[in-house]
Amino acid sequence: MASLSRHIHRLAICAAALALAAPASAEPAATSRPINAIIELFTSQGCSSCPPADALLKTYANTSGVLALSLPVDYWDYIGWKDTLASPKNTERQRSYVKAIGRGPVYTPQAVINGVTDAVGSDQAAIDRAIMKSSKLLEDRRVAVSFQRESSSLVVETGAQPAGTDLTEATIWLVVMKKSADVAIKRGENSGKTISYVNVVRDMTPIGVWNGKPAVFQLTMGAVMDPETEDSVVLLQEGANGTGAIVGAAWLNR
Repeated sequence: MASLSRHIHRLAICAAALALAAPASAEPAATSRPINAIIELFTSQGCSSCPPADALLKTYANTSGVLALSLPVDYWDYIGWKDTLASPKNTERQRSYVKAIGRGPVYTPQAVINGVTDAVGSDQAAIDRAIMKSSKLLEDRRVAVSFQRESSSLVVETGAQPAGTDLTEATIWLVVMKKSADVAIKRGENSGKTISYVNVVRDMTPIGVWNGKPAVFQLTMGAVMDPETEDSVVLLQEGANGTGAIVGAAWLNR
């Protein structure tokens, strides 16, 4: 929690220096590619059960209205192959989800859907059911979000608290990713395989806290973009620790 607060404080300084003069509108402009479901796949190059889940995620990535993210974790590195895409941040996020959802120990491949439920990442039927159930649960809690690039700045605009809800706080995450990556694995459980990954998260940074009111956040690209960035999205996720329901999302300039 303290680490999250420090991240937000540091980036808030950048945002404050570039604060927009115009007040936020009641609702931000709609993005051209609405996101209705978010799938976060926690996967590992050292996990023999993961390649089918990685392949399935690719089909979701090509589905309209779905944001499918690969979050490689590092806790299987000890069994003979160090995951070349893994991040301890991804592992930390998965552990936070497991605690929030009440699932017990972490595992791969695990798909977390809309921040509120999970399924085995290779089980399409279970993932589809989780998308339908969680989307229905959240349909009255959705917050409008737009995400645009303006010159050397990134602008995130959020709408107001949905009427009749108790939604008053959410973390705004900036997610930067590689669109695709092919990895030839030389050791471990997947030795000899080349695995294709899509929308690989390279960093996920909290850039602010939404308090239920329309807001605009503007950041310099250099302050938040990773050198490997090929695409980026923002997530609006309930709770100060940012591992609750995802109630808003937008792709950059889409």
